[in-house]
Amino acid sequence: MPLKNSSKEAVILYRTEKPSFQTEAILSFTGIFYSTVQTETAKFISEYYFSSFGEAIGLFIPYRNEQSVQRSAFSVEKRPELSTAQQGAYEALLRKEKALLFGVTGAGKTEIFIALMAKVLEEGKTVIFLMPEISLTPQMEKRLKVYFGNAVAMWHSKITKKRKEEILEGIESGRVRIVAGARSALFVPLRDVGLIIVDEEHDDSYKAHTRPRYHARDVAVLMGQKLGAKVVLASATPSTTSYHKYDVVKLPKPYVQTKKRYRFIPGDGISAPIIYALREHYEEGGQSLLFLPTRGNFKYLYCQNCGKTHTCPYCSVGMALHRKRRHLKCHYCNFTEAIRESCTHCGHTPLSSERIGTQEAMEVIQEAIEGIKIEQFDRDSITTANKLVKALRRFESGESHLLLGTQMLSKGHDYPNITLAVIMGLDHIMGMADYRSRERAMSLLFQIAGRSGRAKEAEVLIQTADPTQFEPYLGDYEQFLRDELLFLEIAEYPPFVSLARILIAHKDEAKASKITLDTVTKLKAFDEVEIVGHGKAPVERIANKYRFTILLRAKKRLPLLRALHAVDCREIEVDMDPVEFS
Repeated sequence: MPLKNSSKEAVILYRTEKPSFQTEAILSFTGIFYSTVQTETAKFISEYYFSSFGEAIGLFIPYRNEQSVQRSAFSVEKRPELSTAQQGAYEALLRKEKALLFGVTGAGKTEIFIALMAKVLEEGKTVIFLMPEISLTPQMEKRLKVYFGNAVAMWHSKITKKRKEEILEGIESGRVRIVAGARSALFVPLRDVGLIIVDEEHDDSYKAHTRPRYHARDVAVLMGQKLGAKVVLASATPSTTSYHKYDVVKLPKPYVQTKKRYRFIPGDGISAPIIYALREHYEEGGQSLLFLPTRGNFKYLYCQNCGKTHTCPYCSVGMALHRKRRHLKCHYCNFTEAIRESCTHCGHTPLSSERIGTQEAMEVIQEAIEGIKIEQFDRDSITTANKLVKALRRFESGESHLLLGTQMLSKGHDYPNITLAVIMGLDHIMGMADYRSRERAMSLLFQIAGRSGRAKEAEVLIQTADPTQFEPYLGDYEQFLRDELLFLEIAEYPPFVSLARILIAHKDEAKASKITLDTVTKLKAFDEVEIVGHGKAPVERIANKYRFTILLRAKKRLPLLRALHAVDCREIEVDMDPVEFS
């Protein structure tokens, strides 16, 4: 449609009477359209997550024509053989419209997913299968294609524009019946959706950190209701929220039961016990996994003389040291500079690095263990889908011996030859200023430990100064969930209350502070909403903008939404149900 001196694409939501003022004619119609479910869901996203309708509808890919292709029932030639426990869980899920599948790592949740998919496809319906990370897609694609062939399409940010077009054509023709991938897969134009699966439902990757700040798990449940589709959430370490909120179907034992030895070790960094264990398993022909809670060379330079950290000139965060590329980088605004030798505050030389990163860990291990081949598994090294596939293939074939990396390691990989898992930095995660820090640390421990011992006896090394925080729960994540829910209820945190975070950012610090105080004053008029706190954000400055936050809590969601809509304006950003607080 024409708009001033240019033409713009627009969406027609409904027809109205022609207004009395002069209007321009629509130039052309594309033929594509959004379904009622898409527009209704976009309306919910815009209102609940505080975005414009345009931003919300922009998540969805429209349908290409209004005529649905008549789908024949899809014939599934073979299905996975389910154990007695798996069959019981499968039948329990068939009886529920939405449920949480709580199965320990290695319990065989994927086989249950495949059995559910097969049933839905044979009924002539389609499936959306969400995973939190593209790092999971190569293995899952392989497993799904064994049963469903080219009816499966993988959808995520790393696939090419050409491949996306091919998938959309496959959906339109009825050839593609299962779309699997990261959270954006939820918004593809599939017709007759009968099943939505959200695997690893606990994962924070499902929450968007830019507008619209939606949570794909929660939107999936809403869309399931609107579409009349079954929704299955699944995890070995379910979130306290889902465990509290939904019917639970349990798979309490692994499909193949192997012995797993847990050992707690003190210290920090790649210590002698870690090197000894890695060397032992390497020499015995086993493969290992080592987790660090940092990105690539994501560590800071600090001065031993004055104690100051070298920070970004535009953001109040430490500059991350990237030795391989020989520079310092801010992971908030991407400002880059050469590695500093001396302190900018007092001039002391040399500067020290605060925490070990994956690159440095690799160097230490390779120096100590001759011949060991290491896969660096983080977002700095795995930058393309091709690199991901190659790294996983090398590890699967035994060409490499150690997977070393960050959170990507915890995301559901299945390799039978891993006999050692080393978990570092849990104390750092446990000590973060976040009400979910205990849950995050415990979930990571279980997820990473679960990558080992899938087919062979395994050892799990946990580096911590306080084993008593973890020891009582090693064999029982459900007991941790029960205890944590008691704590969350007493402390008044979700799922027992609703939280919202308001972010204010401005180049003028005084202006940002004034907007914050004005917003707090307006919010005080709402009796049912508690202002938990307000002030400078933990990261005070990003991209030369000063940042302030207001944290709100309410026992009921509706009064909180009412208050937020009353104060919402261009100068603030609302994050409903926040998962990070920096």
